Amino acid sequence: MRHSGDGTAEDPLGRGPGQGGPYPLPISSADPSTETIGYRGPTACAAAGITYRQLDYWARTGLVEPSVRPAYGSGTQRLYSFRDVVVLKIVKRFLDTGVALQNIRTAVQHLRARGFTDLERMTLMSDGATVYECSSPDEVVDLLQGGQGVFGIAVGVVWRDVEAALSQLHGERVDTGETLVGHNPADELARRRRDRAV
Repeated sequence: MRHSGDGTAEDPLGRGPGQGGPYPLPISSADPSTETIGYRGPTACAAAGITYRQLDYWARTGLVEPSVRPAYGSGTQRLYSFRDVVVLKIVKRFLDTGVALQNIRTAVQHLRARGFTDLERMTLMSDGATVYECSSPDEVVDLLQGGQGVFGIAVGVVWRDVEAALSQLHGERVDTGETLVGHNPADELARRRRDRAV
């Protein structure tokens, strides 16, 4: 799936939605409202490698909003899901490599529409002006041979980095507010996979 600079998605082969193509966009089955563990702003910042000022700005402008619990006013704490933190780290990497904010917004919208397991297998490629999604090594090679991709972000690697960082930090149970010290988000992912298999 090619994401152009004007915020629209285009198929590089000129096919319309639903007609197949090199980078199909499956329908997401993930529901952010089912998150049971959330991470407060400072924890999300530490795991994503960003400043609190960036986190606050991105939330206020709608770039990356917390899907577990938004801030409702003075004194309330935003809670970010594990997936939100992965997206925060991806945004940081895009910004560090000079991708335009408008293109990052398009990529974030695309990531929000994806299922949990889809993110692990995805590679995002960019030439600085356009963001491309690749979900197999062949698609990465095709893109590079076309001379379009300049750098890539393997989302699975970012996923594992965030997982490792959050395993050393505090999470919070959404239902009880209980603080979980050194909560490992992989445990939550394993539980989801077991639930889906039943």
